[in-house]
Amino acid sequence: MFLWNRSTGDQRGQLVSGELYRELRSALLGDEPVVLATVTSVEGEAQRHTALAAKLVVRPDRRCLGTLGDPELDRIATRDALAALDRGVMVTRHYGPHGEARRAEVSVFLEVFAPPARLVVFGAVDFTRALVEVGKVLGFEVTVCDPRPVFATRARFPLADEVAVEWPDRYLDRLGPQLGPRDAVCVLTHDTKFDVPAILGALRTRVGYLGAMGSRRTHERRWLRLVEAGADEAELKERLMSPIGLDIGARTPEETAVAICAEIIAVRTGRAEGLVTPLRSAAGAIHGS
Repeated sequence: MFLWNRSTGDQRGQLVSGELYRELRSALLGDEPVVLATVTSVEGEAQRHTALAAKLVVRPDRRCLGTLGDPELDRIATRDALAALDRGVMVTRHYGPHGEARRAEVSVFLEVFAPPARLVVFGAVDFTRALVEVGKVLGFEVTVCDPRPVFATRARFPLADEVAVEWPDRYLDRLGPQLGPRDAVCVLTHDTKFDVPAILGALRTRVGYLGAMGSRRTHERRWLRLVEAGADEAELKERLMSPIGLDIGARTPEETAVAICAEIIAVRTGRAEGLVTPLRSAAGAIHGS
């Protein structure tokens, strides 16, 4: 790994290269999120400030190591690196010599290294097993949480990374600060005494996807209970996917799991209201005639 350094020359560049390598290696071995920003092309005036292969390592707390050659370019690239880390995507950004927008003299590749996204499923019900299996196929780290020990067992959900026997609100009090836009919470319990605390707890997090299973009548009753419990209706309308899943005609647990994961993907990619209509936006019976 090489970091160009104009002021001190190649010898210092090799030293910083070692520091960058150790910083990146430490993050990867510790399963900690990190972004490596690398200049992949540089033209014109920008060549006075940066060089090809200049690198910057960015941590989620904005700690940085290295430089792209210009302080303002470093600042803007750090901002964009954190946004890419939030979304869990690798992307190339284009800037002016000092990080100016809508210019392309400098191209920077933002290489994101992040732990697997989390899928938290509340309710150890029949549909949960299928959702765990599809979630694992998509690379999620999957947790099943239910306060009933007779249902929340490793034997029933052998593929889950974690089976937690705990009330949803207490579990989210612990896990909530770690959830972000890449993560998903699915509430499958059909029971307001579980659903309401799970949804309220998830709304207090930055989780990117929040869905709840149930018929339209169940959804209406649950909505009223959530509002009575203090939930903001505008936030519910924006964030709560209920009834859960895309309307692809799913009937079996496995098909329903695919419909749910399809909606998770659609929300993550900004396609939730696109070509496939979410159940919450459709009219009539969920399963048709």
